[in-house]
Amino acid sequence: MTALLIIIMFVAFVGIDFLVRSSLRRMHEARERQAREAVLNTSIRLDFTHEAKSLKRVEVPNPKARILAVDDESVVLDSFRRILVLEGFSVDTVEHGPEALGLIQRRDYDFVFTDLKMPDMDGVEVVKAVKHLRPDVDVVVITGYGSIETAVQTLQQGACEYVQKPFTADELGEFAKKLLIKREARIQAAQRPTVRVVSPEMAEVVPASEYSVPGGAFLSSGHAWVRIEPEGQVRIGIDDFMRKALGSVKEVILPERGKTFRQGDTLFTLKGLSGTVQVAAPLSGRIEHDNAGLKGDPGEMIHSPYDRGWVCLMTPSDLATELSSLKIGKPVIDWYQEEIARLRGSNGLDSTGSLDWKTFEQQFLSMNVHAQV
Repeated sequence: MTALLIIIMFVAFVGIDFLVRSSLRRMHEARERQAREAVLNTSIRLDFTHEAKSLKRVEVPNPKARILAVDDESVVLDSFRRILVLEGFSVDTVEHGPEALGLIQRRDYDFVFTDLKMPDMDGVEVVKAVKHLRPDVDVVVITGYGSIETAVQTLQQGACEYVQKPFTADELGEFAKKLLIKREARIQAAQRPTVRVVSPEMAEVVPASEYSVPGGAFLSSGHAWVRIEPEGQVRIGIDDFMRKALGSVKEVILPERGKTFRQGDTLFTLKGLSGTVQVAAPLSGRIEHDNAGLKGDPGEMIHSPYDRGWVCLMTPSDLATELSSLKIGKPVIDWYQEEIARLRGSNGLDSTGSLDWKTFEQQFLSMNVHAQV
């Protein structure tokens, strides 16, 4: 009875804690929204004509990004301010292209939204001028249904995207969020990551912003590692690149013991919430053992990729020949830099900004070695 009472009290405590946390989070979000509404109502009444005659500015604390919108329709600009400010963006709006270019030269913006058809300076000219003055700024074209073809053409001039009007608040809010995800991914791709050689257990404590490769082990082009054991067998697992890209693994389909694989064959399969990927055999040989612990705790592949997260033990059939197709030492670090840059610049993200596992497999895990073996 006492144990049951303790369990009931624990469950009640957890439930109350969850409700309190959820309530506090909603209250915090409501306060933030109220603060943004207050800023919105106050800022648009301030006078910024010394910077641009038609300028209206709303700045929020800790903005997600800074946006400049130019459109000759004031009702469109009113919608931009109201919607994007409540989403957490600081927004400047002007009604003329030349005013926008003047602001671009004096202030820092992350995005410029420009209408395509304006009387004094059209959107195509604005796109060209902004990308000339500030190549780092992302330009988005605002277009109506009849001008979509011209809007698409502006992508060749440097625009990153276009948005069609009329739009709802939810549509514009989601559009801005996706733009921000893409921009942050591109900025991150420009930063050269740190890649270090570590002992198997040290991969567990390497910072998330860095990548590690296993000292003394070989890597295949399909991102599987191979460590030669004293008895001549090889131990196999996934590398840090793959585990960071996938993020989590919910199930591992291990290779069958006693089965023989050729280099490049599907050796094992990983399943997660985002899909399924097949990992190619880095070498040819017969499976002697598998890591049965992964059936109960597949997360070990992510937590300890080079130690407890190993997948299988293989007796290689042509080690001397196939070993030359694997990488080890400094070439691995240089290759990792290339692979990381390729991943960050790839189109392997789905509509939510998450990794598309099938695209990732096709672009990074295929070996295609049968013709060479």
